[in-house]
Amino acid sequence: MENEFFIDITNQALKVTLMIATPMLAGALIMGILVSLFQAVTQINEQTLSFIPKIIVIAGTLAICAPWMSEVITTFTRELIINIPNIVAGR
Repeated sequence: MENEFFIDITNQALKVTLMIATPMLAGALIMGILVSLFQAVTQINEQTLSFIPKIIVIAGTLAICAPWMSEVITTFTRELIINIPNIVAGR
């Protein structure tokens, strides 16, 4: 039972991590595709051109999604703290 509990906590932590990272990664991916398309059409091969728009999109996504992200992290942490007695009693 003890191993199942820790495996469950690990699975939940990975799910929370993916939920939090997905909006920023998706935004960066879409912006990267758009910048690559722009560079292919205009034949501009400037390496720094791809970084600035991605940084702006990631910062904007973080600003928009910050309340939701903090709520998800807070809920996960609260559940972990509430389950501390179950962890101690299981040993």
